[in-house]
Amino acid sequence: MAQPDTKKIFFENLSGAGKAIAVLTSGGDAQGMNAAVRAVVRMGLYVGAKVYFIHEGYQGMVDGGDNIEEASWESVSSMLQVGGTVIGSARCKEFRSHEGRLKAAHNLVQRGITNLCVIGGDGSLTGANLFREEWSGLLSELVEQGLIEAKSVQKYSALHIVGMVGSIDNDFCGTDMTIGTDSALHRIIEVVDAIMTTAQSHQRTFVLEVMGRHCGYLALVSALACGADWVLIPEMPPDDGWEDKMCEKLSATRSRGTRLNIIIVAEGSIDKHGKPITSSLVKDLVVKNLGFDTRVTILGHVQRGGTPSAFDRILASRMGVEAVLALLETTANTPACVVSLSGNQSVRLPLMECVQMTQAVQKAMDEKRFEDAVKLRGRSFENNLKTYKLLAHRKPESELPVSNFNVAVLNVGAPAAGMNAAVRSAVRVGISEGHKMFAVSDGFEGFSKGQIKEIKWSDVGGWTGQGGSLLGTKRTLPAKHVEKIAQQMRQHNISALLVIGGFEALLSLLELQAARGRYDEFCVPMVMVPATVSNNVPGSDLSIGADTALNAITTTCDRIKQSASGTKRRVFIIETMGGYCGYLASVGGLASGADAAYIYEEPFDIKDLQANVEHLTEKMKTSIQRGLVLRNENSNDNYTTDFIYQLYSEEGRGVFDCRKNVLGHMQQGGAPSPFDRNFGTKISAKAMQWITNKLQETFRNGRVFANTEDSCCLLGMHRRALVFQPVVDLKDKTDFVHRIPKEQWWLKLRPLMKILAKYKTSYDVSDSGQLEHVVGSRPKELDAAVAM
Repeated sequence: MAQPDTKKIFFENLSGAGKAIAVLTSGGDAQGMNAAVRAVVRMGLYVGAKVYFIHEGYQGMVDGGDNIEEASWESVSSMLQVGGTVIGSARCKEFRSHEGRLKAAHNLVQRGITNLCVIGGDGSLTGANLFREEWSGLLSELVEQGLIEAKSVQKYSALHIVGMVGSIDNDFCGTDMTIGTDSALHRIIEVVDAIMTTAQSHQRTFVLEVMGRHCGYLALVSALACGADWVLIPEMPPDDGWEDKMCEKLSATRSRGTRLNIIIVAEGSIDKHGKPITSSLVKDLVVKNLGFDTRVTILGHVQRGGTPSAFDRILASRMGVEAVLALLETTANTPACVVSLSGNQSVRLPLMECVQMTQAVQKAMDEKRFEDAVKLRGRSFENNLKTYKLLAHRKPESELPVSNFNVAVLNVGAPAAGMNAAVRSAVRVGISEGHKMFAVSDGFEGFSKGQIKEIKWSDVGGWTGQGGSLLGTKRTLPAKHVEKIAQQMRQHNISALLVIGGFEALLSLLELQAARGRYDEFCVPMVMVPATVSNNVPGSDLSIGADTALNAITTTCDRIKQSASGTKRRVFIIETMGGYCGYLASVGGLASGADAAYIYEEPFDIKDLQANVEHLTEKMKTSIQRGLVLRNENSNDNYTTDFIYQLYSEEGRGVFDCRKNVLGHMQQGGAPSPFDRNFGTKISAKAMQWITNKLQETFRNGRVFANTEDSCCLLGMHRRALVFQPVVDLKDKTDFVHRIPKEQWWLKLRPLMKILAKYKTSYDVSDSGQLEHVVGSRPKELDAAVAM
């Protein structure tokens, strides 16, 4: 398949020939660790290095023998979708001693291993750094003891360390998300969604205890994602008297007609005096004070189990490849680094800076400096907490500011999971800022017909977990109804518009802005939040709904591949949605371990198809039993899914047989993923705050008048930040014929998918190689780091 141009190709300079890389997983397991191991092994082999597994973590390194095993390409097949870590993880007291590390050094030198990729938490990474600092001294001791030759000291003079953080708690400073966190959130939200139905049936209160002995991230984000009534976390103990306040809140919620309450408790929750707050304590309080039928559910190790989410597979694959590049570039003077995620980019940070910052959080908590602990957790954690408080706890009417502004919110385009979470967030933030919120049904078509009504705080209760669009959405653009829409805006005195939708939403704002010259009613602040499974909106790297669609694709591909287990060799051709945008096919291909993904943005011809068939045929003969090929629905008018299926069937005859599957609208359905719930919640909250500021800026002489370009914007995530961009500025960045951005960041991930599928290709590493620092490494405007 044809390759996109790349800025810098470093593989010639960064050859791994003659190098040996070892990968180990240490400490607690986390979903996605296997994807990271797979990426390290395949990238290492790709650049010509020898790669070794170290089984059972540091214990295996100390024990040596069969615990250190050379890896092959085939040895990491079929592990992408497996939870936990297949190479094992164990806590090792012996490695904490000097004698243990001496044994480990001996075992590594015997195999020529001087590059370590450690996947674990802060304890595992701290141990790795200590091992690196002692390395030369350990080798000298081994020479003195006659266990290695003197020349080995020179040959293996430096040990290079790169870390990846695998932890479901997301408790490591320096990265927005650790490997396993998103999957753990999936487990929690699956349970909460299931519990909500039974709780509603019996009018029960449920207290859920989730993991997080020292970090409340899982509790906080799951509370945000399910709209929990109360959350308790270690970093922010409740004020004295919290028991009465909590019961008042639960009672008020019930009085508004809600049939259930959800309370989420992190296992390490404490009060201001350091006294533990347990789930059973909370239950007893509710029963005693309110008499509500209350149940406790402790999730436990369910949160660690199960298959990794699409997000974790992609994150781990990107981190694994980046880790190998970092090892190839490192020198004797390069500090040990950790590969992490900032916004939508992979970055490298000094390992010990991250560890020290992580330890500083615990120190602040021990010293009861809880506000400092929240700040040290990072902007993402702090923003999660602020957003939860804003949306979960309604201020009394007397405390609300009075703005006298009416703000309308509507969905435009196809439905996308997470739209309802975005609407709920907009409504509640708007009410908190004193606005009167109006909901428009059925997009601009409903707007023109007057399908507009005021929407209250309690009207959006329980919306976060609902799929589709509860407001109703249509693709109709406003141009044909512009006069009627202006009339409705005048009739309802609408002072601002929040539009949640896909490409049609962008086109709608462009049309409304163009109509400002004829209708003063459109001279109001207008902002759109991208929501489409296709992820084809210019100005934003991610859209609400795309993550849910990716998980639907990944889960289906897993099941389809599993259906072939125990049968003869088989290749599956899968068609995905996306219009002309190949995001779902490409990133879904990376998450599901596809051998190829055909998209419109990367033209292909019959020679490319033939080369792919031959490549797959060769792999089938030697190793793998199942192949997966994804095709974007509009990738090529002539090379249809049927054509590719028939070609593969004919050319693979005698080696493999073929099956095809069109995924269709199942990619649009289902409950939103935790990522989409939180992304929708936080980006919509930020959009409403922008509207409030713009209303204050443009209110003159008793009316709102906003006709500048920057009063009609798209709010999108760009690299590491949420950015407001005037929609007129996006015209030059848009291919309007094919409804896609002219530049798309995820195209850089396609060579990664091909490398992991054993293709020889070029890989753009222009964003790699920059070692940053923890403090000051985040842009000032980054308020919702990659939505989580």
